[in-house]
Amino acid sequence: MPLAPAAALDVSDGQRGELIQLISARNAPQGIVLRARIVLGAAEGIGNKVLARQLATSLPTVLLWRRRFQQEGLLAILEDRPRSGRPKEITAEQEASLIDKTLHSRPKTTTHWSVRTMAHEVGLSPATVQRIWNKHHLQPHRVESFKFSTDPEFVAKVRDIVGLYLHPPDKAIVLSVDEKSQIQALDRTQPILPLRPGLPERQTHDYERHGTTTLFAALDVAVGKVIGQCQPRHRHQEFLRFLSKIDDATTPGMPVHLILDNYGTHKHPDVRAWFAQHPRYHVHFTPTSASWLNQIERWFAEITRERIRRGTFHSVRDLEKAIRDYIRAHNKAAQPFQWVASANKIIAKVRKYKQTSETAD
Repeated sequence: MPLAPAAALDVSDGQRGELIQLISARNAPQGIVLRARIVLGAAEGIGNKVLARQLATSLPTVLLWRRRFQQEGLLAILEDRPRSGRPKEITAEQEASLIDKTLHSRPKTTTHWSVRTMAHEVGLSPATVQRIWNKHHLQPHRVESFKFSTDPEFVAKVRDIVGLYLHPPDKAIVLSVDEKSQIQALDRTQPILPLRPGLPERQTHDYERHGTTTLFAALDVAVGKVIGQCQPRHRHQEFLRFLSKIDDATTPGMPVHLILDNYGTHKHPDVRAWFAQHPRYHVHFTPTSASWLNQIERWFAEITRERIRRGTFHSVRDLEKAIRDYIRAHNKAAQPFQWVASANKIIAKVRKYKQTSETAD
């Protein structure tokens, strides 16, 4: 004879309300939600096998949480019992030694530690090494570039330029100016394979070069619009032509503050003479090796990512047209970049990194 179905689980109204509230909570762990559904289903008298099938779980799981609820009540649903896993095999001294070796040594034949090389070196499993590195936020496989400015006027120049960003002068234009040189007109050797479900767009790794152009650009930091001009080279002659374009594109007589890096073209005697003949222009140079202060670099990164890097161009003319079209579309919906770092914050951060570099073992 078949066994009689299990009796309905005895659940009070208060417990039922808490279980329903738990199921409805958006941030409740799914494992605990499953336990609550099992208890509520058992309270309605649903057979164990039917309940397991309805909840897409196993019969032993249903039986386990029925029994736990009967023995310990609602607390058993909300808390897990401690598990009898393997004891911790690595001591605090071993962990400290591994961290010290990661920070202050390198492998004999490679440039940096990997999980497997470190595991072999210290006699631990790769999983243990990875767990300890994650715990202490160590990533030996990563490297980032940096360069400290040696400009003796670093602090004064940072305060000057950041002041223009955060507190621009009234009735004046602030332009962040630079050139992006040697932009290549690259044409893939075979047609691009278009995007497909499950497959990215694909293009050949090799390409044909059709020449280069240089993009001169000036970003109006107040509104985000860009004045751009493509020229074949980036000498002072081309820069002077771009300055004339800026002069034509800005309100006559209004003061213009130009933020420039220390590239020689920007300091050529003919350029200095041009500025002397146009007294409404005020030049602000970034500190040496600190062109990251120039906001136009942020915009150059955008046009490179969105239009140039993956573009296919059959000629320099095609490339320059694509750049002009991008600038035109950008200016129609221009938004300024939001500069939030104060000069004091930047200076303190650079000093901190310098101190860290100088005191490193």
